[in-house]
Amino acid sequence: MLKVTNLHATVDGKEILRGINLEVKSGEVHAIMGPNGSGKSTLASVLAGNEKFEVTEGSVEFEGEDLLDLSIEDRARKGLFLGFQYPVEIPGVTMANFMKLAVNEQRKFRGEEPLTAAEYLKMMREKAKIVELDTKMTSRAVNEGFSGGEKKKNEIFQMAMLDPKLAILDETDSGLDIDALRIVATGVTKLHTEQNATVVITHYQRLLDYIVPDYVHVLYKGRIIHTGDKSLALKLEKEGYDWLINEQQ
Repeated sequence: MLKVTNLHATVDGKEILRGINLEVKSGEVHAIMGPNGSGKSTLASVLAGNEKFEVTEGSVEFEGEDLLDLSIEDRARKGLFLGFQYPVEIPGVTMANFMKLAVNEQRKFRGEEPLTAAEYLKMMREKAKIVELDTKMTSRAVNEGFSGGEKKKNEIFQMAMLDPKLAILDETDSGLDIDALRIVATGVTKLHTEQNATVVITHYQRLLDYIVPDYVHVLYKGRIIHTGDKSLALKLEKEGYDWLINEQQ
């Protein structure tokens, strides 16, 4: 589904990614961990198409297409979803209207008819249950006045509505209490199928108690320096990154 080969990227002339190699197949869950400043969020931003970052070398294929040639909008239309570490507020635009526009734009891209009002409301109620989101919140402006936990639940609700092929979740657990973490992570797990894939970027093993990864990758100084299974995350929680970093020196 996703194949990243020797990916290099800079921001403001500073190289952040220094040769990322990563392959994600349908049905897989990958976790990316690493110290602050290692390039985790940069990788997510580059894959999503953030123009702030410049790709200087390497390639990215998504479903056999050159992802780097696609606009941000087309990446989303083709099934790429990015859950932000700090979800933005959109004053004056209700969640219901925002998501109806996004869902019908995606359907139009696939050559499908737009949902009727009744079909959309039914879908919205069903998806809101997955993340225990009060449907009254969908009448509020996008993320405006939401708590940190509500913003993250709202992100996963959006993910449920859009049903992406590949979801990249950038530190979704950041700032969540244990109850919100459980709700958000359980929602992600419920949405996972053999036809889609998930990349979870996190600092903490606790998220992986709920979202069980097939692979855990350690990113350091812009490169993936080690890959293992879930037991690697447990070891990192206990011992930190020093033992891995020392191996690189």
